[in-house]
Amino acid sequence: MANISAADVKALREKTGAAMMECKNALVETDGDFAKAEKILKEKGLAAVEKRASRATNAGKVTIKINEDASGSSAAMVDIAAETDFVARNPEFIALGKTIADIVLEKKYTEANEELNNLVMDLAAKIRENMGLKRVKYITASKDEYLSSYIHGDGAIGIIVKFGSDKPEMFKDEEVKAFAFSIALHVAAFNPVALNQSKVDPAWLKEQEEIFKAQMEQDESMKGKPANVLENIHKGKVSKFLKDICLMDQAYVKDEKMTVTQALADFNKKTGINLTIKDYFYLRVGGE
Repeated sequence: MANISAADVKALREKTGAAMMECKNALVETDGDFAKAEKILKEKGLAAVEKRASRATNAGKVTIKINEDASGSSAAMVDIAAETDFVARNPEFIALGKTIADIVLEKKYTEANEELNNLVMDLAAKIRENMGLKRVKYITASKDEYLSSYIHGDGAIGIIVKFGSDKPEMFKDEEVKAFAFSIALHVAAFNPVALNQSKVDPAWLKEQEEIFKAQMEQDESMKGKPANVLENIHKGKVSKFLKDICLMDQAYVKDEKMTVTQALADFNKKTGINLTIKDYFYLRVGGE
């Protein structure tokens, strides 16, 4: 039988996160073979995770990383879910998000895959808590575009907004960066459904229109009104709804007297650049 030293047990514990006695027993069982002992402990950890698989993973963290080079920029957004905020604040969990973001940028992954999921399961086995890689986004921007990001709180929400301009050199200007960041803040606060009305899914909008119509039919105050009046009321409800859910029509977070479109126009007039909001990306832990 191999001589199991305290240093071996300590090293195995640091690598796997398992209890000292579990580490010692695994080394004894494998006659001191570190790799085999590590495998046994990982299998036990995964078994523990499997038992907890029915538990909700409503905590977690969104990680964002942006790289810039001569051709433009690219960004990775990673949403890893966990059972508890305690684990979401774990340094190893935070490091895992950064590692996966680096891999996404390097390999241009646009969705979770076996390689990334295995990294998550390795940590899940070590920590013995149910967790999962929920969403991965890979975003690119040309030299004429700029990506502004915002992480809310401890990573509960992550935002990237893509801007364009006829003067891309202005993306280095601190005033431009500050305005771009304020739009990212706005998206985090108001979670728009679409950039503008033309981007709203027609099938989904039709469902909302039918819901408004059904609500009006059940509203006693609408009874007896002429058909043309009801039609105008319905159009008004739909119009207000679209303004509430579309980024460009929403009241600007820093001045509710103007819309995002108006705030952008004012900024362009003030700075003399043609800044445009081209797209946005929103990830919330526990969201769809």
